[in-house]
This record gives sequence, structure tokens and C-alpha cells, in this order.
Amino acid sequence: MVFTFDDLPLVFSCPRHWQADPAVDMIMQTWRMRERMKTVSVALVICLNVGVDPPDVTKTQPCARQECWVDPLSLNPQRALETIGGNLQRQYERWQPRARYRQSLDPTVEEVRRLATGLRRSAREERVLFHYNGHGVPRPTANGEIWVFNRSYTQYIPLSIYDLQSWMGSPSIYVYDCNNAGIIVDSFKNFAEQHEREYVEQVRAGGPQAGAAELPPPPSLRNCIQLAACSKDQLLPMNPDLPADLFTACLTTPIKVALRWFVMKNDLGHLAPQVKLEHLEKIPGQFGDRRTMLGELNWIFTAITDTIAWNTLPRDTFQKLFRQDLLVASLFRNFL
Repeated sequence: MVFTFDDLPLVFSCPRHWQADPAVDMIMQTWRMRERMKTVSVALVICLNVGVDPPDVTKTQPCARQECWVDPLSLNPQRALETIGGNLQRQYERWQPRARYRQSLDPTVEEVRRLATGLRRSAREERVLFHYNGHGVPRPTANGEIWVFNRSYTQYIPLSIYDLQSWMGSPSIYVYDCNNAGIIVDSFKNFAEQHEREYVEQVRAGGPQAGAAELPPPPSLRNCIQLAACSKDQLLPMNPDLPADLFTACLTTPIKVALRWFVMKNDLGHLAPQVKLEHLEKIPGQFGDRRTMLGELNWIFTAITDTIAWNTLPRDTFQKLFRQDLLVASLFRNFL
């Protein structure tokens, strides 16, 4: 017996499936952004001054020590600082390998200025990331200042967020891993509004002097993203079983932190009796290869965090944070 396509039953063949219903208004949702943006430059500013604790924070004993999964006291100070800087860069490169990375280790104000202005100049209209680790300096000030060093490391020197905004421009993304990081977030908003007021006043006053270049627009707060480790009245965690830069670790090595937290919370062995903290360093595979254990864990993690974001954020916010920029999307998945 021979069958033809005419003998097979048809589906969706009722008249209602063939006739257009003018009362139905189809609303199409776009999943991909038409306007793409890339984070092309990353400034890694690390202020540790290894071996010298800042004077305004009393640490517990024992306390968290690891920075980028390295114990700085296990190496000489300069070697420890360079190793931590290299590890941090590699952790970011896992999420955006094509960006231009520049490290600034225990810098002065002038070194930060040159770094920020140079990266903004080369990035043009693309996004620049500024990562600040302030574990070796005092807390941010109420006047909106973070701290760096003088050339001989004998003094802490304040660096105004107002100046940093001018150097970084926009679009930019900032990561603050320090105590009382919420102070920086509040100051950033106030200074951004101050920049806009000053720009309007200059325009009303007649703009630049005759023959001078056109006034550059002020940094737009709407095009700047901030990620802070804690609020303005909080200190960083000091649990010795966790890294001192826990916020950075969550943003750049989320699988490692999640597994470590899971094992620590289930140390009685009810769910994973044979898994210990030392075993977490031996998980085989590559993050980008789903055929491996580590790659599959990363794939599951991405699916879960994207689903949470899609179901909780407004659509335009989701598109901006999770579909526009590869590095920003990775950081916000890890931030969740």
C-alpha cells in the first residue's frame, strides 16, 4: 500500500486557522538589542599595601586574607601584589577576553588620572570598566573620596569621585570592592548632578572662550553603572574561610564561590558527604566547554540567572543589562 501526502491528516486546517482575525493585534517582542555596546577597556586599580592594615578598621583574628584566591602573606609584598593583579585580570578575561586591560597596583592620584584618561581616549564612545579594590586603604570619606597612596607609601592620598568621573567619562561601569562602598554610590550621583549643573551654567554663560574647543558634555549618570560590595554603613565580611575580596570573587569566579558556600553550609554531609573544600580545586573541564563538568555547571548557572533576571526586571532593563554588552551581562549574572 502506498501513501501520499494527501492521505495524511492535516492539523491547523480549520477555517479559523486560514482566516485572518482583524481583532487580534499581535505584539512582537524583540529578544536581541539592535544597538550593541562593548566594554573595550578595563582599569584594575588595586590598593592593598600588603602587610599594612588600614588604621580605621579593626579586623578579627583570624580574618579573611585571600585576594583573588591568593594569600598575600605567603609571598613577599611586591610579588604578592603582582600575582593578585595578574589573577584579577585573568578572572575578568574569562568573561571578556578581547578587552584592553591595564593594571594600576598601589597607585598615586596621577597614575590613576593617566590610566583613566588614556583608556577613555582609546575607548571613544564604548564602555570603560573601573575596578577598585580598597582593602589596604581607609574607608571612603563623606566628601566623596576614595584613597590611594603617595609615591613613597608613607601617606594615604584622597582621590575625589568628582575628578574620577571627569577622567572616566561615559559610558562607564564601576566596581567598588571596599568597606562602606555605598558612600561612593551616593557621592557619585551627587557629583554627576553637579557636573550637569556646571555644564548648563557654562553653556548659558556663552560656552568656551573664543577659539577654544567645544565644551565636552558632562558624564551622563544614565550611561554609568555601579556595583558596590556593601552599603554605606557596612564593612566587608571577615570570615577566614572566605576570601577577603568576596564581592570580586562572586563577580568574576561565581561557580567557585557558590560551590564553596554550598560545602560550607552543608558540612554535616547530608547532601554531599564526600565533598570537602579542597576537592573544589580539582573540578575538571573548561568554562567554555559544556561537555565538561565545569562547563556544564557554568551553563546551568547562566540559565538560572538569566531566567531570574527575565522574570523580575522590566524588559528594557533586562535588554540593557543582559543583552547589550557581553561583560556587563556576565557581571550582572554573577551579581545576582
